[in-house]
Amino acid sequence: MIGLISATAAGAAARDRLAVAWPDRTRVYDGPVGDAVRRAFAECEQLVCFLATGAVVRLVAPLLGGKAADPGVVCVDEGGRFAVPLLGGHAGGANELALEVGELLGAQPVVTTATDAVGIPGLDTLGLPVEGGVAAVTRALLDGEPVALETEVAWPLPPLPFAAAGTYVVRLTDRAVEPGAREVLLRPPSLVVGVGASRGAPAEEVLEVIESALREAGLSPRSVASLATVDAKAEEPGILEAAARLGVPVVTYTAGELASVAVPNPSDAPLAAVGTPSVAEAAALREGGELLVPKRKSGGSPAMATCAVVRRPGRGRLAVVGLGPGARDLLTPRARDELRRASVLVGLDQYVDQIRDLLRPGTRILQSGLGAEEERARTAVAEARRGHAVALIGSGDAGVYAMASPALAEASADIDVVGVPGVTAALAAAALLGAPLGHDHVSISLSDLHTPWEVIERRVRAAAEADIVVTFYNPRSRGRDWQLPKALAILAEHREPGTPVGVVRNASRPDGTARVTTLAGLDPATVDMMTVVTVGNTATRTVAGRMVTPRGYRWQEEPE
Repeated sequence: MIGLISATAAGAAARDRLAVAWPDRTRVYDGPVGDAVRRAFAECEQLVCFLATGAVVRLVAPLLGGKAADPGVVCVDEGGRFAVPLLGGHAGGANELALEVGELLGAQPVVTTATDAVGIPGLDTLGLPVEGGVAAVTRALLDGEPVALETEVAWPLPPLPFAAAGTYVVRLTDRAVEPGAREVLLRPPSLVVGVGASRGAPAEEVLEVIESALREAGLSPRSVASLATVDAKAEEPGILEAAARLGVPVVTYTAGELASVAVPNPSDAPLAAVGTPSVAEAAALREGGELLVPKRKSGGSPAMATCAVVRRPGRGRLAVVGLGPGARDLLTPRARDELRRASVLVGLDQYVDQIRDLLRPGTRILQSGLGAEEERARTAVAEARRGHAVALIGSGDAGVYAMASPALAEASADIDVVGVPGVTAALAAAALLGAPLGHDHVSISLSDLHTPWEVIERRVRAAAEADIVVTFYNPRSRGRDWQLPKALAILAEHREPGTPVGVVRNASRPDGTARVTTLAGLDPATVDMMTVVTVGNTATRTVAGRMVTPRGYRWQEEPE
């Protein structure tokens, strides 16, 4: 919950804008400001104070308990000009909150934490448990000193300017080791503990067999991602309590799912009890991985719990990102976030140049030229399979004549894939032309490099006969100069010579052009590969120089 505090009418007006925009996230604290701040500080995860920073400093100073426990505090001046994260920039989420407040109120976020100022994510903001000299290693990163990354367990991380070797080290490990003086340990959630238990097994016995297994194998409890068991034990109190103490969820599988898992130590006892020859080992291995601790029994007499430990492979992440038609203000916020999240960027060289300034320090860039689409797709998937966070970029929407289809044809279930939509060239062109896509429409590429012309021609003819608005991608190049005239001739068999046609080159870019002509008046020689051509249907009209395709309502019909 976000507590909102103000002292004046101007502050209350801005406060109320946040309360209306975020009704489920905010709570307004009225009354004397000092009392309001104290109550909100104790009850909320974050505060937004419409007060002077000095006043808030004096009010919260006696309340501070520690970096891990204090809420994030953002100050906004009464004029709504600035949003300042005052406390808990990272741990309390105040930096991100200031960005959100700034976007909503039109205020300038003033983020002063050193890592954010230079675009380096804080080591304590990566979503992983962290141990060791966070401040010292972070300072080394900021000062440009060599900091090495030692990856004992592959796990996707955002970009950081790591060196091949250095006196400072960030180690990604699930082993139970102590950090050195100049070392940070990041604990990936790489361990799955399979658990079996008799009815009524005490939580202490379940927890003891888990902790002893981890301890003897030299593994850190902080890397345990979940406890896994058979669904018949989903409500077993001892398992639920053990998971709660470890701070992890319980994942369950049916007996049939577990029975299909090959295990080294099957047993008749669980087969008779719950219908599978293995619970602990099979549940731990159900999603794949390396069996580090085979089934072991607890020390009770009789033993009432079993466990097994598996290290699951780190799942890489592939974000397929559409950059839009080229204008920076048509790049979506989600696309920006994915570009900054990726430690590896794969893309066409000219597209990389468009967004290079948005990348964080340490981003590894793998770029290539025209014609290497399938190679880029394979490269992106291969990098994700190595456990990296990868962004594969394309123009427009990455799923429209771009990189999503070749990448997803290569990607299997061993990586996570995220699609990030972008503004297509057809949509950007349509916005410049007016409203040519007001009714049914289709996009057709005239490039026959990968699709036989016979197939393309059938699609053009079908669109012509169905009276659908058509947008042509890849309409004409130096080596392909006859396809566009042929396609226009097919459309002309079904549409009048005066049918409006929109021609847009480099939509949304500074050198872009847009014009409306007619089916008979279009000169194909004026079109190139940077152009999209939109041909209206029989209802499309030119109104005040703009193409308009009516939606078919009666009030849009021309009077007789």
